[in-house]
Formats: sequence, C-alpha cells, structure tokens
Amino acid sequence: MDDFWVGVTSATWLGVLTSISPCPLATNIAAISYIGKQADRPRTVLLTGAMYTLGRTFTYVALGALLVASLLSVPGLSNFLQHYMNKLLGPILVLVGMFLLDLLRLPALGRSDVSHLGERLAQSGVWGAGLLGMLFALSFCPTSAALFFGSLVPLSIKWQSSVVLPSLYGAGTALPVFAFAVLIAMGAKSLGAAFQRLTAVELWARRITGVVFILIGIYFSVTYIFRFSNS
Repeated sequence: MDDFWVGVTSATWLGVLTSISPCPLATNIAAISYIGKQADRPRTVLLTGAMYTLGRTFTYVALGALLVASLLSVPGLSNFLQHYMNKLLGPILVLVGMFLLDLLRLPALGRSDVSHLGERLAQSGVWGAGLLGMLFALSFCPTSAALFFGSLVPLSIKWQSSVVLPSLYGAGTALPVFAFAVLIAMGAKSLGAAFQRLTAVELWARRITGVVFILIGIYFSVTYIFRFSNS
C-alpha cells in the first residue's frame, strides 16, 4: 500500500509538470483566455474551469484505462509485464529523464490547428469548456507524449491502476487553469506575473524531475536488471 502512494504522488506530479511545460501551458493559457472573457460572472468562471478540468481528466482516464487494461488483458503480455516491468521501468525512466534535461530530443509531433475549433467550443458555455479540455488533452506534443506514454502508462501498469493514476495525472494537467479560474473569479489583477513565475518554476521543476528520474532509473536498472542488491 505504501508503494502505491509513491505511484499516486508520481502521477500527480507528472500531471502538474505536464501542465506547466511550454506546449501544454500554451493550450492552458488559451483556455484561460477563453474563460477570462466571462470574468464578470464569477460563478460561471468557476464552473467553466471545473468543466475544463473534468474534460482533460476524463480524456487521460479514458486513454490510460484503455491502454493499461488492453496490455494487462492479454495473458502472455500481462505475465510478461508483471515479471519484467521493473526491468523495463529503469531504462524508460532514464530516457524520459534525459529528455526532460534536453539531453535527448523528440521530433515535433504532427498537430492540426485547433485554435478555431477551440474558440468555437469556448463560446459554447460551460459544456463547451469540457469539450475544450478533451480537445487540448488530445493535442499531444513531445513533452506531454513523453510524460504520458513514457512515464504515466508504465507506472499505471506497474501498480495495475487503469483509473486512479490517470485520473490524478489528468487533474494535475488542468490544475493551472482551475487555479487561474479561481483567481479570475476573485478578481485577481496579477495574472501576468503569475504566468511568469510558472515559466520559471517549470524550468527548474523539469530539471529536478529529470535528475530524479535518471537516478531512480539507474537504481531500478542496477537492482532488477543487474541483480545488484544487499540481500
């Protein structure tokens, strides 16, 4: 049970880290700009922010549940993953950590222009915000793809959690939008300064996480691949 809390904390942090990374942060800023147009209606702003959060969370839960359940439902593959997941997790974490430290780079993923559709969804009210969250969640870029497919999915498989960990990850990715929705509803004036702080935090958070991932990956590799332990 204690080990599962490590997965819970990791999934939540991965979601937050995704949310403040440059590409996902850009979509979150777009969502906040849509939500901010209703600043004269604080209750609507809060509901819109909550629906956007639910939309993103639902999308990641659906994707995570589908991937994890599919992988674990195949008997041979399930047995393979249960026996070798710890061995696979080490190199995966090292590679993701190197990516977060800019030691490796992924090619830009093909993405269609969703700004026009996003504008139309934003004008659809509270329910449109939920669809907007789903749309932006599906707009994977290298950072979000690496963190979701390279980190969250392996962790979900390791702890056999197809719902809880993806839910926490999805909520984490929408956290800035909901937080700024609260600030807008409260009439906060310093949103620009808050965004600048987020950018500075993202750089150091990404570097620290990258180093931690590499260290944990090396530990898993040494322990489970090379069988080096004190026992």
